[in-house]
Amino acid sequence: MFLVIVESPTKSFTIRRFLSPEYVVRASFGHIRDLPEDKFGIDIENNFKPQYIILPKAKKIIKQLKEEAKKAKTVILATDEDREGEAISWHLIKVLNLSEEKYQRITFREITKEAITTALKNPRKINLNLVNAQQARRILDRIVGYKLSPFLWKKVARKLSAGRVQSVAVRLVVEREREIENFVPQEYWTIEAVLRKNKEKEVFVAKLIKKGKKLIPKLGIKTKNEADEIIKELNGAVFKVKEVEQKEVKKNPLPPFTTSTLQQEAWKKLRFPAKKTMQVAQSLYEKGYITYHRTDSLNLSKQSLFSAKNFIEKNYGKEYWPGFFRKYKSKSKIAQEAHEAIRPIFANNTPLLLKQKLDKNQNKLYELIWRRFIASQMSSAVFNATTVDIETKKEKNKNYLFRAQGQVMKFDGFLKVYPIVFSETQLPELSKNETLILEKLLPSQHFTKPPSRYTEATLIKALEENGIGRPSTYAPILSNIQERNYIKKDEQKKFVPTEIGIVVN
Repeated sequence: MFLVIVESPTKSFTIRRFLSPEYVVRASFGHIRDLPEDKFGIDIENNFKPQYIILPKAKKIIKQLKEEAKKAKTVILATDEDREGEAISWHLIKVLNLSEEKYQRITFREITKEAITTALKNPRKINLNLVNAQQARRILDRIVGYKLSPFLWKKVARKLSAGRVQSVAVRLVVEREREIENFVPQEYWTIEAVLRKNKEKEVFVAKLIKKGKKLIPKLGIKTKNEADEIIKELNGAVFKVKEVEQKEVKKNPLPPFTTSTLQQEAWKKLRFPAKKTMQVAQSLYEKGYITYHRTDSLNLSKQSLFSAKNFIEKNYGKEYWPGFFRKYKSKSKIAQEAHEAIRPIFANNTPLLLKQKLDKNQNKLYELIWRRFIASQMSSAVFNATTVDIETKKEKNKNYLFRAQGQVMKFDGFLKVYPIVFSETQLPELSKNETLILEKLLPSQHFTKPPSRYTEATLIKALEENGIGRPSTYAPILSNIQERNYIKKDEQKKFVPTEIGIVVN
C-alpha cells in the first residue's frame, strides 16, 4: 500500500480517480503545525529557532495518518509545490517521523492522470530552501506582529494587529487618501472644430494641437480668456487638409493569467473580491479543470500551445491562429518561470461543455480563464487607422493645426473570444489641400483630477509593482486589513482608510 497525502479532501477525491486501489489518498486539511498563539514561539538566542505546536484541528487527522503511514510501503507527499505546500510536507515528515527511505515528494501543476503519472515516476526529496523561505517569512511575520500588535492595543484599540505586509498595504491606501486630500485642481481648456466636407452633411471633429510651430500641451490653454482669444483669431480662417495618413494598426492579445492579473480582472469583470477569486480558483484547480492558481509565470506548456492552436483553427478558422505560438515573459524580477500561467487543463473543455458540472461562480471564473488563454494564442485584431491634420490660414495670424483621428475594425482576431472595447470613429474620405467647411468651434473647460482611490484590482497591482507580498498573499492581505477595520470600501467599491487605519499608519 502507498499512502498519498495532499492538503484538501477535494484534491484527494480528484487524484483518487487517477490511481489504482493500492494507492490510499488522504488529506491533511492544510497546515498541521504552526507557532503558538499564546506566546512568542521563537527562540531568538538560538538562531531564531521556531517552536512549533500541533494545531488542535490537526490532532485527529495526525493520529489517522500515523496509523496508515506505519502500514504503507511508501508515504508520497503530494502537497502544492509552492513554499506553503513544501512546508506542509516537511511538517508531515517531522510529525509522522518519516525516514528518508520512507517518503517521496511529488509535485504537479495540474491534476490530470498524465501529470500525476509523470510525477510518480519522478519523485524527489524535500526542498529545504523552499521550506526555509516559508519559515523565514512566518518568523518575520511573527516578530513584526508580536512586537507591534501589543503597541497598537495600548495606543489605539484591542484586537488590532500589525503585519510585515499588511501594514505596507494600509500605508498605500492612507498615502493615496492624503494625495487626494492635498490635491489642488488646475483649470485648462481644449478647443475642437466641428467640420464637414463641401456639399456634405456628415460632420467630424478635430482637436486643436498646435499654435504656429509649438505643440499645445494638456494644460497649455489655462483660462477662458485664453480660449476666447484663440477662437477670435480663428474667426474667418480657412480650414484646409494639410496631411492624411492611413495605416493598418494591430492590437495584440493579452497574456494568459497570473495570480495577480486574474484577481485584477475578476474584480473588474465579475466584481469578485480577491479572496473569493482565490477560493473559486482553488476549487477549479482541485477538481482538475485549471492549472495551479498561485503563480507569477506566463509560461505555457508545449502541449497546451498545440491544444490551443488545434482548437482555434477548428472552431474559428486558420486565419485566427497567427501562424506561430505566442510566448510571453513576466515583467516581475522575482517570477518563478519554471511554473506555468493559469490556464484550462484542456482547451476543448469549453465553458458551455462544463456548465452543468460547475456552480455559478465557478462557471464565471472558468469562462474568464478559458477565454483569456484561448485569446492569448489567437491572431491580432486589425484596424484601419486614419489621422488627418488640418491647418488654418488667416492673414497676419499664426497658423493653427487641428487633428482628427479615426479607426475602423478590419479583422476581429482575438476579440472574437476576449472582447475589449476599442473606440471606432469613421472619418470621411479626405484629400490633401482639400478645403473644409467649419460648422462651429467648441471650447471646453476641464479640471485636472486627483488620483483615484484604490480598487481591489489597482491595490493588487500596486502591491505587485512594489514587490510587496507574493501571489499567494494578495488575497489574505486585502481580506485582513478590511476585517481589522483599517480600510473599508466607499459607495463605488473603492478603498478608503478608516480613522483606525490612519492612526495605525
